[in-house]
Amino acid sequence: MDAGVQGREATAERLLRSSLEHSYEPNIDIDWDAPLVDGLWGIPEHRVSLYGTDLWAGLTDEQRRTLSLHELCSVARIGLWFEMILMQMLLRYAYDRDPRSSHIQYALTEIADECRHSVMFGRLNARLGAPDYKPRRITHELGRLFKTIGYGPAMFAGTLFVEEILDQLQREAMRDETVQPLTRMVNKVHVTEEARHVRYAREELVRIMPRVGFAERQLARYLTARIAYVVARNLIHRDVYASVGLDPAQGRRAALANPQFQETLRWSARKLVPFLREQGLVGGPTEAFWRQAHLV
Repeated sequence: MDAGVQGREATAERLLRSSLEHSYEPNIDIDWDAPLVDGLWGIPEHRVSLYGTDLWAGLTDEQRRTLSLHELCSVARIGLWFEMILMQMLLRYAYDRDPRSSHIQYALTEIADECRHSVMFGRLNARLGAPDYKPRRITHELGRLFKTIGYGPAMFAGTLFVEEILDQLQREAMRDETVQPLTRMVNKVHVTEEARHVRYAREELVRIMPRVGFAERQLARYLTARIAYVVARNLIHRDVYASVGLDPAQGRRAALANPQFQETLRWSARKLVPFLREQGLVGGPTEAFWRQAHLV
């Protein structure tokens, strides 16, 4: 067994042990029937997309908190959408490989984690009474394309983007006592288990990139930039603004032009972008997508 395979197996074995010791069953470990706490937020106040804008100034405190709950549901819904894409890519990845290896057994374990997370996010949206903030049709179909053609470095880099920006947002929220206990517990479950997924993807990306040729690297750069742009632009669904009586198109325009929200996006990607740049997956003409999405 060569050093690369040994390293891959050692990582997977540690992650499998951690999965046994530190995993949750959201249907049991989250109190879904507990009432929401008056005066608390769905996400931290300063992370709401309209925070600091003229539209924000015109909202009551109750409307602001309502908007925060709907933005929480929007982020959870885009996370659910991508987790279903990831599960299909991981299944295709595992389909061609030896299931006796710890590496593939952990891939299957991650799929099980993501399945529970998707149910958890769906249940969160149902509990909060939010509409289904599903991606627009074109975004949905782009996801179908990505899960079909995304493989190797594009699969792992795209996965890292979604997992790491959600991780940054959720780590902050789960420690914020102004945020609803339900939000904080959902975030705790996701952060704990996604930390393993992030490590799996990061280490595998480092292993495979030295063997990636020029054409494959350029394709991976393009696909990673496109998924980053699409996800960043769809984190907050335009229809969330209707929950507080705002015109959805006006709310979306104000959010995308809001320096505070733009900074939130850059902040969420601040640890990931340097790593992907080191791996040769951010740079060149496709970096324009990252800039347009306010991720760099």
